[in-house]
Amino acid sequence: MSKITLRIIAEQTGLSKFAVSRALSGKPGVSETTRARVIEAATNLGYNRPTRNTFIIGAVFDVEDHANGEMNVQIQNGLQSEAARLGYTIRAHWTAGDGDLKKFIDGCDAIFSVNVQHKPSLAQIMNSAKPVVRSGWADPLEQVDLVGGTDREAGVATGTYLYDLGHREIVFVHGDIDLRGRRERLLGLQEVVEATLGMTCYDVTWGGDTTFTQGLDRVLAEGGHPTAFFCGHDGLAITAYSDILSRGWRIPRDVSVVGFGDFSPALQVSPTLTTVKIKAQEFGRAAVRRLDTRLRHPSLKLAPMRLLIPNMLIERGSTAPLTIDWRTPI
Repeated sequence: MSKITLRIIAEQTGLSKFAVSRALSGKPGVSETTRARVIEAATNLGYNRPTRNTFIIGAVFDVEDHANGEMNVQIQNGLQSEAARLGYTIRAHWTAGDGDLKKFIDGCDAIFSVNVQHKPSLAQIMNSAKPVVRSGWADPLEQVDLVGGTDREAGVATGTYLYDLGHREIVFVHGDIDLRGRRERLLGLQEVVEATLGMTCYDVTWGGDTTFTQGLDRVLAEGGHPTAFFCGHDGLAITAYSDILSRGWRIPRDVSVVGFGDFSPALQVSPTLTTVKIKAQEFGRAAVRRLDTRLRHPSLKLAPMRLLIPNMLIERGSTAPLTIDWRTPI
């Protein structure tokens, strides 16, 4: 028997080779009815379809997103592993609002926007008429598939955890940049504080000519007596550790410290850092699975979804029950 080609299937179905190719590869551009007709004809003719499809998923990263650099690497690892399992190709592009973004989008079948905040770049992505999943944040009620973590829940869980250890005054180490995720973690912590009699939290930010040390000094000068610190990012724990230890305070005997992210600094400090783990690889895997659904079923009017991957509290050596108020003379 001669080899069954796309041309033969096209003649059998009365379609173009272009339509047959898109139907067999699962690409958009043909109806589900046409796709089913092509697959049936190909099967009857004995056509051996390739086991891998040719879809390309483009991952767009913000080149200026330095705060999430390690998380973005983990997201990319998740993208690659799930794409390999499902037979997709991943291409990555780092954008700072450059003119090459449109060319990159045109060469992809679907887009995963990884925490891109540059509005003109987002507009290009969202106006591409291609399946899109985003990580980061969306506007209220924005109709887009979104993959992310549980930042506010993490703040609630951390506040509850520290309360159960006996801590009543907590410093939120916000840092020198204001990011939506850190604000959400603070809001979660404040939710616990407002609902719990006797709890207080302090939001310490700095920047310009100010430092973390000056911010903490203000808390102490105003009568605050914190015994726990919740850092908005693991990297901020290095700043907190340095200041705390310079004051002669001991971790965790005198004060407890919790980070966020479970990134490399969590294991680089001593004692090792109790932290809230972001399952960033799962962001990438979930994005590929969602794009897979949209690519394979283009005619379905799927409602946008918010796919939230729960964070996880990882307990290490930097937290302990508050057994004695070390500030009070004995």
